[in-house]
Amino acid sequence: MAYIILIVVLAVLILAAGGTMLLRPRLGRRVPRARSGGDLGAGTGTGTIPRPGTDTTADTSGGTQTAPAPGAPTAPAEPPPAPVLEKPPPSAGRMMRLRARLARSQTGFGAALLGLLSRDRLDDETWDEIEEVLITADVGVTPARQIVTDLRTRVKVEGTRTPDEVRAMLRAELLAQVETEASRALRTQRHEGRPAVMLVVGVNGTGKTTTIGKLARSLVGDGETVVLGAADTFRAAAVDQLQTWGDRVGAETVRPDKEGADPASVAFEAVSQGIEAEVDVVIIDTAGRLHTKTGLMDELGKVKRVIEKRTSVDEVLLVLDATTGQNGLRQARVFAEVVDVSGIVLTKLDGTAKGGIVIAVQRELGVPVKLVGLGEGPDDLAPFDAETFVDAILGG
Repeated sequence: MAYIILIVVLAVLILAAGGTMLLRPRLGRRVPRARSGGDLGAGTGTGTIPRPGTDTTADTSGGTQTAPAPGAPTAPAEPPPAPVLEKPPPSAGRMMRLRARLARSQTGFGAALLGLLSRDRLDDETWDEIEEVLITADVGVTPARQIVTDLRTRVKVEGTRTPDEVRAMLRAELLAQVETEASRALRTQRHEGRPAVMLVVGVNGTGKTTTIGKLARSLVGDGETVVLGAADTFRAAAVDQLQTWGDRVGAETVRPDKEGADPASVAFEAVSQGIEAEVDVVIIDTAGRLHTKTGLMDELGKVKRVIEKRTSVDEVLLVLDATTGQNGLRQARVFAEVVDVSGIVLTKLDGTAKGGIVIAVQRELGVPVKLVGLGEGPDDLAPFDAETFVDAILGG
């Protein structure tokens, strides 16, 4: 009997222990410590299993964030930050600041002339050498002969030739060739309630689009407002490049809706937007695939005619690569026959270019050099100044 009672007691105890385990609550059970910062409970090392219908992700503070239920409204995405506009320096004094750079690339030309003119005896052979130096510096045959003739006359009249006198004599002669009666000022002022319009032409590869971007920076630095017209519609890269230049300084860029769009329509739209926005200057980039008289040249003439249906074209700037020498002059002749070029922009004048191209191109077209590119930097486009240029040639 005692044995049976003992068995019953043990059975009751076992049943009691098993019931306690079955009744232990399952909600709120712990999860293992997270192994990475992106797991649940990354900041505390532990977490709880979420209720059905919710999801959690770790935030940077170590807590959790509950994702919205399907169909719930989401907060609007924050707009991207506005680009920081650059503040370009004014154009005044740029060429003087870049004078040392120009001098470094031109001193070979000037030093050779000064050396020849300083010889004890100036015979015919020496004068031929002087003429050769001028020609190889891209001055051109006719201007070179004119300079030599004038210098020979002055040497005979003045007699003595100290180093200072030689330098002064050569400086005066070069200035006489570089100077021009035509104004070098850019016409960028509003007139008759409308913006000034600048048409920029030239062969691709001369730095035309980059020059326009630098010119826009210069004008903005002088306090002008600018609209850019990307009428070089056959080069998507040129359109994007112009847009980038404009975005940096807050200049609006009117671009074609597709590659190969009508350049004249883009130019017309840019001018129209410039008039409506009452900006100071509209600058139109144009195509420069070839410098023949067909196709491209007809296109340039059309662009100019279409613009003139809304307003006048105040400047036609021809961009030339100063390193191309006589080839650049041939390009200049063709463009001048199609559009009335009012000014020259010489790019890459700080490289292997020879300064004589300034004299040659002005003589060829009868229009002044108005701007020169003196480096690769965004602010290396400068208004041309004859005295600064000649002094740089002579290394002074």
